[in-house]
Amino acid sequence: MAEKILVTGASGFIGSHTVIELLNHGYEVRGTLRNLDRAEPLRAMFAKHTDNIAALEFVQASLTEADCWLAAIEGCTGVFHIASPVPVEQPDNADEIIVPAREGTLNVLQAAKSAGIKRVVLTSSVAAVSSGQQHAGELLTADHWTDLQSPGLTPYVMSKTIAERAAWDFVAQGGPELVTVNPAMVLGPALESDYGSSLEVLLILLMGQFPLVPQLGLGIVDVRDVASLHRLAYEQPEAAGRRLIASNGFLWFKDIAMVLRQHFPQYDAKLPRRELPNFLARLMARFNKPLASLVNDLGKTKLYDITLAQQLGWQPRSAEEAIIDGAQSLIDAKVV
Repeated sequence: MAEKILVTGASGFIGSHTVIELLNHGYEVRGTLRNLDRAEPLRAMFAKHTDNIAALEFVQASLTEADCWLAAIEGCTGVFHIASPVPVEQPDNADEIIVPAREGTLNVLQAAKSAGIKRVVLTSSVAAVSSGQQHAGELLTADHWTDLQSPGLTPYVMSKTIAERAAWDFVAQGGPELVTVNPAMVLGPALESDYGSSLEVLLILLMGQFPLVPQLGLGIVDVRDVASLHRLAYEQPEAAGRRLIASNGFLWFKDIAMVLRQHFPQYDAKLPRRELPNFLARLMARFNKPLASLVNDLGKTKLYDITLAQQLGWQPRSAEEAIIDGAQSLIDAKVV
């Protein structure tokens, strides 16, 4: 009999690609949704990407409702906890995303422990590895943690760090094996026009919203490779207890714009060619909330060690392919 994996947040950007990855590798999948009204449209969408759609089912679950998770997990052999708040704009009250991120993680882990699940794969982020700190070109590894005392951390960064810390503390007291996947900026193809927040940087550039771009850069990874790393994290015995960083190249915003210009010349006039001086970016950040959340990373290069993931057989696509395929999906969906 095929193993059945519970995938939380099955409708999200990472979650949906992970559902496809599992179905195409012979697993049965139970995906959680906040609203089951989305089940049939999602099933139709998934059917375009897999021949194993009959192995997919959906259940309703909410991160902050502890009582729903044991029933959701019943009959499953593994859990991929991907669901977590990822706002396009950071909330004024950090608890709006910290509380559901932390409580949801602990609720899922407690239910997994009660159900006898052997291994849980948790989607974290490099936000829990490297935010708010000066690393001076140091290669960032799984041993690095974001310091929650650093000034200027965004609610999202705090939520990912706090939730992952809580997960490791929980399993240290006895529970399922835990593996975390810590992706950098996740790009790649959207499966539907409701693409969430991950492709927002490509959308902003293609729509010409930034005539000048701030001196900001990102580690980049393709969503399809994030999905495959989740599967490998579950399958490979040596992954137990590891934090697996998922990234494949650092690019400045101006470099992302250049890749877009080369492959989508019809958007040339909208794509920025010059960087905004840092002193102007800091001045503008006083009046621009999204920019204010990024100002601490101006001019910083962050390079990540992905050796642990590669040791599991992970072979990611290039950052350029993730950018191109992500942009093409937005164009095809008529979002831009």
